[in-house]
Amino acid sequence: MTTKHEATATQDGKLAGLLSKFDDALRLLSQAPTFSKPSKLPRVLDTARRVLLQAGGCAALEHRSMDIESAGVFEGSDWATPQFLVPTLTTFSLKSADANVVVIEALSELRLLAVAKGDYAHPLVSQEHAHHYLTQVMAINLWLLFNAPSEAERETQGRLANISRQLFHHLAERIGYEYVIDQLIDEIWRILKQRPIQVDAIKQMITQIALCQANPDIDLGASGHGADRLVSSLYGPTQACREDPGIDIYRGRLERMDNATLQAESIGFARAMHDTGLVSPYHAVLLRYLLEEGDHLLSEALGLSSTGRDCLLCYRELVHALIRSGVYPATAQAVYGLALLLERGILYQPPVAPAMWRQLNLQLSEWAEARLTLAYGEVASPRARLIEGVLCMLGLPLGVGQGNNPTCQSARALSMWAYNDPDYLLQMVTWAARDDEIIMHFEGQPISSNESISGVATELPMDLDPVSLIVVPHLDRIYAEMGRRCLGREGDPHRWVNPEFHGWWSGRGFSINVDVATGQLAEVDSFVRHFYASYHPYYNGNQPLIHPQPAGIAVTDSAARFIGWHAITILRASLDPNDIMRVYFYNPNNDSGQDWGDGVKVSTSGNGERFGEASLPFEQFTSRLYIYHYDPLERGELATVSTEELDRVKGYLHRSWGATRLPSAALQADQGPQ
Repeated sequence: MTTKHEATATQDGKLAGLLSKFDDALRLLSQAPTFSKPSKLPRVLDTARRVLLQAGGCAALEHRSMDIESAGVFEGSDWATPQFLVPTLTTFSLKSADANVVVIEALSELRLLAVAKGDYAHPLVSQEHAHHYLTQVMAINLWLLFNAPSEAERETQGRLANISRQLFHHLAERIGYEYVIDQLIDEIWRILKQRPIQVDAIKQMITQIALCQANPDIDLGASGHGADRLVSSLYGPTQACREDPGIDIYRGRLERMDNATLQAESIGFARAMHDTGLVSPYHAVLLRYLLEEGDHLLSEALGLSSTGRDCLLCYRELVHALIRSGVYPATAQAVYGLALLLERGILYQPPVAPAMWRQLNLQLSEWAEARLTLAYGEVASPRARLIEGVLCMLGLPLGVGQGNNPTCQSARALSMWAYNDPDYLLQMVTWAARDDEIIMHFEGQPISSNESISGVATELPMDLDPVSLIVVPHLDRIYAEMGRRCLGREGDPHRWVNPEFHGWWSGRGFSINVDVATGQLAEVDSFVRHFYASYHPYYNGNQPLIHPQPAGIAVTDSAARFIGWHAITILRASLDPNDIMRVYFYNPNNDSGQDWGDGVKVSTSGNGERFGEASLPFEQFTSRLYIYHYDPLERGELATVSTEELDRVKGYLHRSWGATRLPSAALQADQGPQ
């Protein structure tokens, strides 16, 4: 029988043998000339993978961090510039099915850990920066510390999933949980201020915080301030459920309450919901109970103003039906969606209330039911899930996210319709969920989602809210088909696709500052002047933007390097609290707070943003813009945009994504025929 001591000795011996092989492979890589390094790298990464799977492997590789980097492991990759690494992107690397990606990410984190602990004086990253980066990485990926690999991870990653967990346990031991928790709390509040529709991941993070607080083996020190509000918002927002008694016990307590106590409960739930954007399952239980207690308490539980209260009273039967059909403990976020829907007053639009009645009675197709069940399980019925999704999208039109999918156009369309044309959105949901088909028209010709060849997404997206889950696959195929019908036309296809795809309110005027054929910048001065004349209140006669407008931006990273093109919606332009003119826009990429480099940092709160909006000063926003629409009949004065303002915009542009797109010096110097 093998003793524990013998097993440990065997493991230590195996690790020592692997480390010897790793050191040999690393030496060969270090000695190899630059042109042959790629052929030596696979052996290093494969051996590192085997080391990382061993107990003590992370610590051993951490001690070798300087040698690993100097040998050229990160050379030629994004990891070669650690000062520009983005914490949120680590999730995708660590969940990758490519072993090399997982291993390089792990080696990079161990390198930064050595820097953070003062063991490696890195020329590009300070000790403080490394520490801050790692706490962000751990906060974002906290699930790796507590959760075993899911079925999906086991299917796609196999044993690779264990590397990430070994790594994070090592990071937590070396850095300390107290730093992680504080960073996680800040991250949760930052995201919640954007009021996303999808909050399951946030709820999971809050659950992990609660588990950390309850675990006597984890010393949080003085950290965790601000966590109580988050934890209580889900598990004990009011006096009657403070100790998280369970749904059945809480329901029994409600039956014994008098009106004054019910009112206190209602106010407590409403305050917690509107403070955080999160809804406790207990709130759903209360709301269903209050259906028999009177609309005054129902209004209190929803936290309605006079606007929302009037809407509730006008459409009382519809609201009650929506609660009965869509509000359950498993679909608790529907409560927040319903409250904000009533506050928006959109039920007063004549088609919306009948469309909501249709939604309540909608017979879902087998495909729609299967998709919803696959994504959300069977705790709530597919119909209830879809009603929850509809309520949340109509209440939070700027909370729509595209997930980890290249479907920003479709997400933008759903958001725009929920914001600007809610009955059209409800029609789209009906077609997709009932008929498994959406038909739209492009220049008078019908396009069926069933007859379109394929969309932008190569796989059916699953990490979406209920409405997007059903509708986006159809929209994606239609959008791609519209693009295919523009083949052969001169110029960018968005000129024709956007107005047909998004709606009549998309301006028919179109401006682009990139030559489609060459990719070079073109007519930048005219592009900027037209944008100012169309959107800037100082240059367009102080005309507010009436309808949201589709636009395209060139996304850059924190080093101002070009990443790709991205679809957004321009919502408004106005002065912020500091009297700086800003553009407020919707970004469907799940988290709008980003650093685009060269001092261009997208704000999501604190600068006059409404929930779900992102914003930038007008000049900075214009510098990242590459296409926009406008009404050609309502253009302002072009000539009044000053040269100084124009130069500032062009400076941001030329220092970022335009740096490699400048026309050649010869062309710039050409004066033409004399």
